[in-house]
Amino acid sequence: HFPWKQVPFYAAAQLTGSVGASFTLRILLYPIKHLGTTTPSGSDLQALFMETVVTFSMMFITSAVATDTKAVGELAGMAVGSAVCITSILAGPVSGGSMNPARTLGPALVSSEYKGLWVYLVGPVMGTLMGAWSYNLIRDARDTDGGRPSPSSSFKLKRAGSAQTC
Repeated sequence: HFPWKQVPFYAAAQLTGSVGASFTLRILLYPIKHLGTTTPSGSDLQALFMETVVTFSMMFITSAVATDTKAVGELAGMAVGSAVCITSILAGPVSGGSMNPARTLGPALVSSEYKGLWVYLVGPVMGTLMGAWSYNLIRDARDTDGGRPSPSSSFKLKRAGSAQTC
């Protein structure tokens, strides 16, 4: 069950925040005109592929740590933050590593810089949908299998007990 009725309000809040922040930076850092804009460095197709892949990765990881009861909750923020950092470094030279349509749309509107804008509307949406769908597919397959780990699964980190001796 997903609260689809809340999606337009969430999207509007993100866009409002992005435009507001962009106007604030434009005023504070005048005369810079294209502050925070994200445009493809190479072709639009390269940037589209990159935005889709990095957003997929980020959404897959976020879905895993935020929705899976077997994930260690205290490390969720670290996992998501690390995913954002690594994917931004990877995507930066190709697409700027936006991974969020509002992140690109706000600065584009304020700066009147629309080069390749469609890439940042399509790529992150496709990557997000594919990442969430893929994780749910894996989780559903695991749950129908009785939750048994596969022989190829990697080791699990376990929290150390408080009664350790040196």
